[in-house]
Amino acid sequence: MAKDTQEQNIKDLSPEELNLRIHEAREKLFNLKFSNKTAKLKNPLEIRKIRREIARLLTAAKAKK
Repeated sequence: MAKDTQEQNIKDLSPEELNLRIHEAREKLFNLKFSNKTAKLKNPLEIRKIRREIARLLTAAKAKK
């Protein structure tokens, strides 16, 4: 159920908001990857979650065009 509401929230965002969220997610992914290289992360699955979030955001952004 939470996944459905998250997808609905993404679909309701404006293109500018989508681009902002994509940029923030990419920065977070970069920082997580950097942290993982220097020291092990407590939760390495976080990288996968962020990658998938970016994919969802990009899909929604392309659908709006």
